[in-house]
Order: sequence, then C-alpha cells, then structure tokens
Amino acid sequence: MATSSSTSDSTSDPSGERPVSVVTSRAQTAVNAAAVRSVDRELLLCLRSGEPKAIGDLTKQLGVTATAVRQRVERLLEVGLIAREKVVAGRGRPTYHYVLTPAGYRRAGADATELAEAMWAEIVAISDEDTREKLISAIASRLGRQFAAALQGDVDGVAVHDENKAACSCQQIGGGEDSFQERMQRLTSMLQTKEISASLIEVTSQPDGVLPVLDIEACPYPSLTAAAGDRSMCRLEEQMLSEALGEDVHLSSCRMDGDSCCQFSTKSDSDTNPTSNSESG
Repeated sequence: MATSSSTSDSTSDPSGERPVSVVTSRAQTAVNAAAVRSVDRELLLCLRSGEPKAIGDLTKQLGVTATAVRQRVERLLEVGLIAREKVVAGRGRPTYHYVLTPAGYRRAGADATELAEAMWAEIVAISDEDTREKLISAIASRLGRQFAAALQGDVDGVAVHDENKAACSCQQIGGGEDSFQERMQRLTSMLQTKEISASLIEVTSQPDGVLPVLDIEACPYPSLTAAAGDRSMCRLEEQMLSEALGEDVHLSSCRMDGDSCCQFSTKSDSDTNPTSNSESG
C-alpha cells in the first residue's frame, strides 16, 4: 500500500532534478515574497485543487517537457511555495508528489485588491473613533508581527513561509545582537520584494549623529489613501513598522504634507531637521 510523507530535506528527486530544499537560506527569504514568473504561476494553478501531483502529471497538464516542469518545481520549492511528498509503494523506488504550501495557496489565489479596498473603506467609515482606531491598531499590530517573524527567520537563515506562524514578538527581534540599522536594511529589502519603492538612507542629526531612515518614494497603497486628509494608513504604517523593527519609528516626512516622499525614522529624530548623508538601499 502506498504511503506518503512530507519532506523538506535536500534529497534529489529520482526524476533527475538538482537537490532542493523547502528550508531556504537567508538570501532566499526575500525572494519568497517576490513575484513569481508567469510560467511558475501556471504550475501553482495546476496544484490549486489540493491534489498531490507527480512530475508526469504536471507535464501532461501543462503540455511542456519534463525538464521544463522540473525547473519550475525547483524554483517553487526553493521559495517555499510548494512542498514535496515522498510516496512509497511496495519495494520499488519512492516517487515524489508536489502540493501547495500555505504561501503557495495565497500566491495562487485571486487578486485581493478589490476586497482590501472595500474592507478598508468600511473601516475608515466607522463613525465611532475609538472603535475605528482600535481596529486599525489591531491590523497594524498583526502586520507588524508578521514582518517581525519574517525578519527573525532572516536572522536564523530560515524563510518564514507561513504567515500564520508569525508569533514572535518585536521585543525578541529588538533584543538580538543585530543593530537597528541592520534590521532596517533587512526590512527595506523585504519591502522591495513586495514591489514597494523603499530604500534606506542615512541622515545626519544632532545630537544622535548618523541615523538610518526608511525612504518610501511612492505610496504603496494609493487606492487606500485616496480620501483627502485621511491619515489612517499613515498611522497604521507607523505602528506596523515599529512593531516589525522592535523600536518606535515615526513618519518624519509625508507626501500628504507636500514632501517629495514618505520617510520613517526613529523617535529620537522626531524634533530634528535631518539632512541626507548617503544612500545604502
């Protein structure tokens, strides 16, 4: 009788693909959030039903060569969007089937933009200010914890593919040996993979010296900030980034105030007029 078991080791597939691993390196953590190739997305869609499929199944369904399928499978394994299951049948060599991970299901799902816009519009329309602010704060806190978990995974050299496991606190992130600037740099790289035009610059400020500043050239959620004068998203981003970094940051420059970009810096820089020193993002 055939049995199956999930595997995340680097054992090679008998079909000949190079060794791969569901557990990725530090450099691959950011890649996990990047947009997948269109041909790779086609493979994700083939697995969306939840039925495990072998290389042969995917070859027939996609109408491409086995080599092409193996290449796509390897890329998706490396970024944690699919997982490999070993299937043992009798005394023969085991075969491998592939399934979507939770991150893979999210990537293969429908575009959630319209849903997010509708939900945000209802949130900011809540008449009771206390209720509205509590809800926005809770959303910011959850997003911040997810980023914090991903940053912690980056430190450990392991990608966090399941956002539902984002339970580590920002205090744990901030309590490590890495500096605030190093965390800012990793967060900047992570935002870039999410198609957010982020860069890390250094500013000279008195009496704090050179400080890292997160520079956001364009609003990442323009459709959610369309309401004139509404700063709800600004407050959400401040809290989210503070929780992710384990240290309070504030919006020191804002496009809604006529500035050329939005900038987030540490609280100690709040009453200064920093000047750009160098760019490292």
